[in-house]
Amino acid sequence: MADLPPPRTPGEYRIALVCLGNICRSPMAHVVLAERVAEAGLADRVTLTSSGTGGWHVGNPMDDRAAATLTHAGYDASRHRARRFEPAWLDELDLALAMDRQNLADLADLADPVSGRRERVRLFRDFDPQEPGGEVPDPYYGGSDGFEEVLTMVERTAASLVDRLALVLAGHRADPPGSRSR
Repeated sequence: MADLPPPRTPGEYRIALVCLGNICRSPMAHVVLAERVAEAGLADRVTLTSSGTGGWHVGNPMDDRAAATLTHAGYDASRHRARRFEPAWLDELDLALAMDRQNLADLADLADPVSGRRERVRLFRDFDPQEPGGEVPDPYYGGSDGFEEVLTMVERTAASLVDRLALVLAGHRADPPGSRSR
């Protein structure tokens, strides 16, 4: 699993979750990660946002199927409105987490390698304990089973990511002893 870059501001961490349209995967990850961050007592130290690399759905709510999947699992999916990722955010973010390799490539294209921005652009599932480096598949053109699959991946990855955030915010390495960094 990947390690977390150090926070730009000690004691705080800013994360953007990014997919294509910001109506399925990244908002699902945002809702779940926000819940896990709050459960860990880190809500006042971790700032989360989600966005898409494309602007087709800006201002729209989450896809109905994504919202229904989250609601059925006990999450509140009602507050989401789609946004487009802004390149200037890379100057403030500690981490931009892409849902798939195309999103990762799009974000990397926006990140000047000399500025150190690229080291803060990663795949969300780099932090998945079962399949580090995997993609979160886009469920948009499928049925409800695709959204369930996304939720399972997101919950597992969010739990692992929060454990690492807690370590980083406590001033420790985010790569626990005995684990391997990529």
